[in-house]
Amino acid sequence: MRMHAKAMVMASLLADSLALGAHWIYDTHQIDREIGRVDRLLPPLPGSYHKDKKRGDFTHYGDQVLVLLESIARNNEFILQGFSRDWQHLFSSYTGYVDRATEQTMNNFAAGAPPEKSGSDSDDLGGPARLAPLIFCYRDDLKTLLSLAEQQTKMTHTAPAALAAADFLARVTFAVLHGAHPADAIQTTLDQSVSGINLKMKLKASLASTGKNSRQVIAHLGQMCGAGDALPSAIHLITSYPENLETALIENTMAGGDSAARGLVVGMVLGAHLGMEKIPEKWLKELRKKEHITALLSQIP
Repeated sequence: MRMHAKAMVMASLLADSLALGAHWIYDTHQIDREIGRVDRLLPPLPGSYHKDKKRGDFTHYGDQVLVLLESIARNNEFILQGFSRDWQHLFSSYTGYVDRATEQTMNNFAAGAPPEKSGSDSDDLGGPARLAPLIFCYRDDLKTLLSLAEQQTKMTHTAPAALAAADFLARVTFAVLHGAHPADAIQTTLDQSVSGINLKMKLKASLASTGKNSRQVIAHLGQMCGAGDALPSAIHLITSYPENLETALIENTMAGGDSAARGLVVGMVLGAHLGMEKIPEKWLKELRKKEHITALLSQIP
């Protein structure tokens, strides 16, 4: 299981890096025209939200996943206060894009809020999508994982949809790591434990889209950042390409919008399912932090 857990983290971060070149381009015709098929890691276009990033870097989402991994590796466990300090240190002099959830959270910290009460009101998927390092550490302890998944998400995102997404993703990915097929894990979790009727209905609708044209489906389900849009779109990709991580991540990026947050989720679940051998080596070679990630994972039992 450990190698599949490693693949879960690596594929999640790799998906974020693959999305960097076309991230937040909502016009898919622009992606076709100015970039073409995103089947390799690319630098951002001029004028991008991530203009200071280079090929093989992460978006601001991936940078937060890496900080979470570093924090867990340093302590051999998740400590909210420690993650809070590391996260604040990242953004105290950050040269990349700072989104609304991050800005609100930093303002709350500056006003004296503790990490239990620092979170923004955002429902963006970016918060719950950070979970891969946490699942790696607690891959044999679902009860603790669920509690800590809520803690790490709530530090920055407090909207009910974001917290429900964190619980859903922790349960699904845990089940996949323990041998469940992604589609079965998703269906079982939907049947048993998704809070929020609107999110549950959208997730069920995404299952009905399995196998259909991904660009069209995601345009319908939602290209946006909110969990109610981005999570169903990610589930469509997982169930449509369960045995082909490479195609799933390419189709994710080609669908436009918030492909980085979706990619973190798709890479996490399919990496857990397929293992390291299904991650394209050509992409791993271009990932600037690959060796650092590998070293951090080796420090965690």
